[in-house]
Amino acid sequence: MSARFEELDWRQTPMGAISLRRRRDPALDVDVYEVKLDDDFLMSSLFTAGEVELARIGLAATPGTGLDVLVGGLGLGYTAHTALDDPRVRSLVVLDTLAEVIEWHERKLVPLGERLSADPKCRLVKADFFSLATPAPEFTGRFHAILLDIDHSPRHVLHPSHASLYEANGLTALAEHLHPGGTFALWSNDPPDAEFTKVLSGVFSDVRTHTVDVPNPLHAISAANTVYTARTPAA
Repeated sequence: MSARFEELDWRQTPMGAISLRRRRDPALDVDVYEVKLDDDFLMSSLFTAGEVELARIGLAATPGTGLDVLVGGLGLGYTAHTALDDPRVRSLVVLDTLAEVIEWHERKLVPLGERLSADPKCRLVKADFFSLATPAPEFTGRFHAILLDIDHSPRHVLHPSHASLYEANGLTALAEHLHPGGTFALWSNDPPDAEFTKVLSGVFSDVRTHTVDVPNPLHAISAANTVYTARTPAA
């Protein structure tokens, strides 16, 4: 049986102090993995429906086979793991600005680390996703789908430098990294945002919002997340 509580890693990073904790939940009799940035809870293995649905919904909106997919934000790996389960995915690049998070997976400190580190289709890359919105030589390729789960929402960002991505110029630059007919999918912890949807519609076509129920295994309630999908015009 696992220890009741264990801090698996703690590091000081440019974004703040990040920690990975594992605790045993006696009510569910499971190990729960949690990530904190300073005093802010970023993610928990108890609540992964949003991350899973981001990949499922985003790839469902993407036609074709032999898909090259980019995921912004590794976290505990549930979005990347779900993308790899889609047999149409040919390659998967996962960007995270924190080397520490990638290291958790490579050291198999988190449950999905072994698969993500070992799958030949998957590359875990230390890089700032938000440099996609500016000319950067390391991001010259195009993808069939870009799945983004880093900020809490377009209005609640983890760092002020992220905010410009959710504006028209930032989204236009991001769209340049998609093939014609490619999909941009974004997870948000907030309800559908009409103003942001309007900005998306000015850049992309076929913009949709999807409400995702996130059940709470400890209580008979659920929370609602949003997944936005938007496609570039077909050639």
